[in-house]
Amino acid sequence: MNQTNPKLWTKNFIILSSVNFIMTLIFFLLNATITLYAINEFDASTGQAGIVAGIFIIGSLLGRLSTGRLIHSKKILMTSLFLLILTTLLYFVHLNVNFLILNRLLNGITVGIISTIVSTVVVFSLPAPRKGEGISYFAISTALATGIGPFIGLVLSQNSNFEMIFSLSLLLGIFSLVIAFFLKFPATYKTEKNNKKGIKISDFVEPKVMPIAIIIFFMTFCFSGIVSYLNIYALELGLIDTASFFFMVYTVFVLISRPFTGRIMDKKGANIIIYPALIIYGVGMLLLSSVNSSFTLLLVGALVALGFGNISSITQAIAINLAEPHRVGLATATFFIFYDLGNGFGPSIIGLIIPATGYSGLYVILGLIVLATLFLYYMLYGKKEGKIQNQVVN
Repeated sequence: MNQTNPKLWTKNFIILSSVNFIMTLIFFLLNATITLYAINEFDASTGQAGIVAGIFIIGSLLGRLSTGRLIHSKKILMTSLFLLILTTLLYFVHLNVNFLILNRLLNGITVGIISTIVSTVVVFSLPAPRKGEGISYFAISTALATGIGPFIGLVLSQNSNFEMIFSLSLLLGIFSLVIAFFLKFPATYKTEKNNKKGIKISDFVEPKVMPIAIIIFFMTFCFSGIVSYLNIYALELGLIDTASFFFMVYTVFVLISRPFTGRIMDKKGANIIIYPALIIYGVGMLLLSSVNSSFTLLLVGALVALGFGNISSITQAIAINLAEPHRVGLATATFFIFYDLGNGFGPSIIGLIIPATGYSGLYVILGLIVLATLFLYYMLYGKKEGKIQNQVVN
């Protein structure tokens, strides 16, 4: 193998990307349908349905917080995958909405632990000369699942039943456990071992990543309004059949744009991607508030892909690049903690807002939040990008 161009697509990288894809797929597959399930099965209110959707992310947050302090091991990964399967089985137990909320919390904890370990180990599985490229491809596995998960969920909810959705999630969890058996933790893998007495904030999060993590919080908060409520909104508009294809359009445009934006970022920095992406994302949200045709709804899917789809992967690359090698685990956990906070609190808060604004008014508000983040990004990271990059290089 040419040392100047070492192999990227190793067995480890493929396994890690596959497990990451499946974990993200399970989340979006369930979150795109669980609100409707809670309303239909348990006669839950909109607010309760939002809690059912959002509590999963709170669980994921708890999992990431606990994992950030640990020395990650294959044993912890395999145990978490087994517990993921167990908690997925509990979806078939129909007691009441409170039991569903509890199980969603536990299910989320397992996914948070698994995703944090996988996202950290992959950094050390990549050859140094191609690390940026590898992280970019790894991020695509997340972006693909973000589009495919809701698509599958909506199709199954319209043409089958919720037990089929839970069965698919169970099979995906079992498949992840099987392929993880063949994973080898790289010899260079390391996380910071915590032997110090007392507890500090820096034991749980990486301060250097906080500015970009705040940005992804607002982005996922707004995106959760699409994932959790698009199905119900489309039903209200009479566009339920088109809604399932929304996320396929999203996936296609992520695949088209991501390789180009990744290379542009490597050459010219993140700002040249983030600023236009924020504008496109905000415009897409505002357009969603006035959708009146299938074409317009699918157009929104394309705009959101070009916006959020690129913001999520570019900000992840920024977060990892900001961290020192022994802090990559905490940097990854920090980024996804805020990613999860946005996705977690989003459905719950949005569920309380909808009765006052309606879905159309909701998406106007979310669109304005995205556009306002332009200024926030500039203040927290954008205006300092050149200086920060020089510090990272040196």
